[in-house]
Amino acid sequence: MDLTTLERLPLWIGGRAVPASTKRYGEVTNPATGEVVRHVPFATADDVAAAVAAAGAALPAWRAAPALRRARVLMRFRELLEAHKKDLARLVSQEHGKTLADAEGSVTRGIEVVEFATGVPHLVKGEFSDNVGTDVDTYSLRQPVGVCAGITPFNFPAMVPMWMFPIAIACGNTFILKPSERDPSTALRMAELATEAGLPDGVLNVVHGDKEAVDAILHHPDIKAVSFVGSTPIARYIYETGTANGKRVQALGGAKNHAVVLPDADLKFTSEALIGAAYGSAGERCMAVSVVVAVGEAGDALRDLLAERARRISVGPGDGPDSEMGPVITCAARDRIMGLIDRGVAEGATLVVDGRKPQIAGHESGFFVGPTLFDRTTPEMTIYREEIFGPVLACVRVPDFAAAVELVNGHSLANGVACYTRDGNIAREFGRRIEVGMVGINVPIPVPMAWHGFGGWKKSLYGDMHAYGEEGVRFYTRQKSIMQRWPESTPKGAEFAMPTTK
Repeated sequence: MDLTTLERLPLWIGGRAVPASTKRYGEVTNPATGEVVRHVPFATADDVAAAVAAAGAALPAWRAAPALRRARVLMRFRELLEAHKKDLARLVSQEHGKTLADAEGSVTRGIEVVEFATGVPHLVKGEFSDNVGTDVDTYSLRQPVGVCAGITPFNFPAMVPMWMFPIAIACGNTFILKPSERDPSTALRMAELATEAGLPDGVLNVVHGDKEAVDAILHHPDIKAVSFVGSTPIARYIYETGTANGKRVQALGGAKNHAVVLPDADLKFTSEALIGAAYGSAGERCMAVSVVVAVGEAGDALRDLLAERARRISVGPGDGPDSEMGPVITCAARDRIMGLIDRGVAEGATLVVDGRKPQIAGHESGFFVGPTLFDRTTPEMTIYREEIFGPVLACVRVPDFAAAVELVNGHSLANGVACYTRDGNIAREFGRRIEVGMVGINVPIPVPMAWHGFGGWKKSLYGDMHAYGEEGVRFYTRQKSIMQRWPESTPKGAEFAMPTTK
């Protein structure tokens, strides 16, 4: 399937591309040019039901397949992903706008989760206790949940889906992926590669769409678990609606990630790290640093270093050979970010670097926002409180370490945080006191590796389990405990009292 030549994208149901039943289509644009590159169907509830039926039909055989057989399919899938990594990155860059290097890096991080999923047989093997009572043994199983679904965001159209479906299917579930309608092609290509790797028809399905498709997923009685990554208001909606319909739900929401910089930090090293963390992928990362907390005398020097480097960032199309930062995803996203910059100025923050009118020769219709830097931001300001999801970095000044910890802990979003210091005791105390799910010490974007788990605290996560890693395996499986005693050793007569160990 040559996605680049398709005017209308299909769905992927039952191991093949199928047309949607809908008459509603959305536009998929190239953010660097503003041109429409293809159209995406907005699936109906009937389309979702067809995907659920295919997943349900495939479930008994896939659930019964030996875990190692499932893992070997994923091994072949991983090899195909590696072989087609650059092609996948080009799709990501074309529809999302991020640079090719950034896109390829995100595909690589997704492949790492696929690699982790090939080892899932080790994590679902259960436990056994001999003779817990007289002639009684107990053992546990981890069994698949059933048909699962994933609803994924636009900012990582390859990586975030790979946080979900490889682990789910490695555990013996079948899966329905609803990617973002803004950059949907990568999901289709991954489904095609999974089929090429030997994944049976119906185990992985892809439906595109908007709220109608999402609601169909949340209300369908045969879908047992739903994973979501996106904004906090939608995460809450997904969690509340899904759980009200009896589903297991993990819903990862928004972020306002702080980087606390102590006066003893290597400011040159720190500023370079923060520039990449703030402006990489045009700030469209749930782990992007969007607030710098300058402690004490670090403020002026750090601001000047950030401003000098921000002004030198090369902004251009994602496939430009010199581009360090590409456009944002849509015209609406650009306008929203511009409005928040205006709001920051109106509320009294000092605009140090203004990115509202970037000049990108030959790409005047693209959705570009230049690197923007504020200083003297306060916690009452909108640009501090809200997730901007764009290339905007705000500096806040605090007098000491205790004030920095209090500031970070006072925010309702708690996805990621970083601390820059040379003091080991400060670093240790920061890690212990901070109320955030993922912490970096001299690391700007502390995204855990595939065998750990990804997730924030507070309003950055709805549900009990983080994504991927061992928590991902627990989310996509249910524990069953079995107690056994064989007739030859069963005492005669009924037992009416609670059994105890004797």
